Amino acid sequence: MGADNSKPSSDVKQHVFAPDHPVRFSNGLVDSIQKNTFTDSARSKAQELQYQERLTAELEKLRQQESENFSKFSETLSSESSEPSEPSLVEKITDATSSQSTLAEKQRQKDMSRDSVTKEIENLKAKLEKRKKLEQVDQDLSKAKEAVVACLRTNDRRPLDCWKEVEIFKKEVGRLEKEFVERTIR
Repeated sequence: MGADNSKPSSDVKQHVFAPDHPVRFSNGLVDSIQKNTFTDSARSKAQELQYQERLTAELEKLRQQESENFSKFSETLSSESSEPSEPSLVEKITDATSSQSTLAEKQRQKDMSRDSVTKEIENLKAKLEKRKKLEQVDQDLSKAKEAVVACLRTNDRRPLDCWKEVEIFKKEVGRLEKEFVERTIR
């Protein structure tokens, strides 16, 4: 125990194969190997580019196919007639026992189609765009704001010295809030 080293020795044994016959390659093969400027990295880059091109082409083909399928299905859904089908017995019983508001909601959902929902969305977008109109900032408020900013810049170590400008700004904001509330209530 312990007489032999547990690690193999650092002497690397090398085995050299010596063939009985000399190995000869044809001159054409030797010339083509010597003339070939394609390195392994260049070859792998070219192969990677080919893979990417094929993948891109396949993805584009799939996108085209999916867009065709989507347009086909959306056309079939849009063109489906809105003929009411015969309600089942369960639906008839449920309708008989339901409240008036539930029945009205159910009828409203039946009446909705893709086109009517699209029109409703467009109407809501138009209303929203009308509301987005911003009013110009009041001149007195902007002057008060600039006065506060200027004071704070000049008194950067002592911001409490700007209390007068801040009070004027607060009064202007309060005035605008009061005007807004009065406009909204009327």
